[in-house]
Amino acid sequence: MPEAKPTSRQWRGVLREYAHRLDVTDATPIVTLGEGGTPLIPAPALSHRTGADVYVKFEGMNPTGSFKDRGMTMAVTKAKEHGAQAVICASTGNTSASAAAYATYAGLTAAVLVPDGKIAMGKLAQAIAHGAQLLQVNGNFDDCLDIARELAAHYPVHLVNSVNNDRIEGQKTAAFEVVEVLGDAPDFQFIPVGNAGNYTAYTRGYSEDLAAGNSTKLPRMFGFQASGSAPIVLGHVVKDPDTIASAIRIGNPASWELAIAARELSNGYFGAIDDDKILEAHRILSREVGIFVEPASAISVAGLLERAAAGEIPKGATVVLTVTGHGLKDPHWALRNADGSDVVPTKVSVDPVEIARVLGLTPSS
Repeated sequence: MPEAKPTSRQWRGVLREYAHRLDVTDATPIVTLGEGGTPLIPAPALSHRTGADVYVKFEGMNPTGSFKDRGMTMAVTKAKEHGAQAVICASTGNTSASAAAYATYAGLTAAVLVPDGKIAMGKLAQAIAHGAQLLQVNGNFDDCLDIARELAAHYPVHLVNSVNNDRIEGQKTAAFEVVEVLGDAPDFQFIPVGNAGNYTAYTRGYSEDLAAGNSTKLPRMFGFQASGSAPIVLGHVVKDPDTIASAIRIGNPASWELAIAARELSNGYFGAIDDDKILEAHRILSREVGIFVEPASAISVAGLLERAAAGEIPKGATVVLTVTGHGLKDPHWALRNADGSDVVPTKVSVDPVEIARVLGLTPSS
């Protein structure tokens, strides 16, 4: 008999992979681009720096390059199931890209409200490429979200921001994947915080795994905001949030109360990190670990380094850092040196000997 060939199985998207744990049925018109199944990558360089056993959950590997796809597959699927003809969202970038892509796949109109200025052009380009109706509001993100809520309340459109519980339900699947790979929940989960929906979602996912007997513990949930945009840490709304980390430039998080409840449940923590530390962590992750993220994602790394230096992370603890968006979303920060100057290529002549010298190579024996 001929030798059997090895088979492979294509990942089917989170709604099909976790259908038994989500509000979907055989009759649900599932809208998926194959999101989820993202890698959990060991990070020896970060383990060496902290003494912990560190892994990076790289959500930039989702179809539109961010974690938003996990929630958007659920939100747009339910919009279609409910007979919606359009979806609407407010966005600083990643949500608009995801909403536009999934709406296009579903045959729905996508309306995106973005704040005027301070938007990563890579993300804006994605929304436009996918055919979204893009409206730039003369205000900040919070103004956009207020308008989106008002429109969804009075017009036949489906709101797909994280105030929609379907988004949280989809995003909780990332926690399921972490537990499946590690065999248990980690001791600590670090995550960027903007609207705080992902902090809420991971806590929900880990809690459900614990209740189902798939894990033995609930991780301590550590969430980090940029210092210029840290309403949860400060305890009040920030009217004019300011940070280079555009994805978390949120002054009034939509999931604020849910996140506070999640913190209490997990004995968690919220902290603030300044932009210089975010960019330092951005370089560390790229140059020492090999993972390229947008600046907002690097705050997980900065938060780990800060908490480890404060003695809050025990040696040997299992730590998962979620990095939420790919570096190609906002790539220009990679072209700056630590001192703020622009990266300039080293010019060399057409001479292998000179190039070897510049690279510090020695001739083979």
